[in-house]
Amino acid sequence: MTQPRTKRVCSHCDGFPVVHITTGAITPAGTRRTLPATCPRCQGTGLHPASLALAARAGR
Repeated sequence: MTQPRTKRVCSHCDGFPVVHITTGAITPAGTRRTLPATCPRCQGTGLHPASLALAARAGR
């Protein structure tokens, strides 16, 4: 019996597509300001771009 295909994790970000980087500035409440940064290869999905294309063609 065949096994279903699993989606591959992006090799560029290792499945962590969005990270927050501190700017060094501190808000009046005392917390640090952060900026989100998305993975340029997977566009923030965390999956390998080729597996996304296969899933789109398969209609999933």
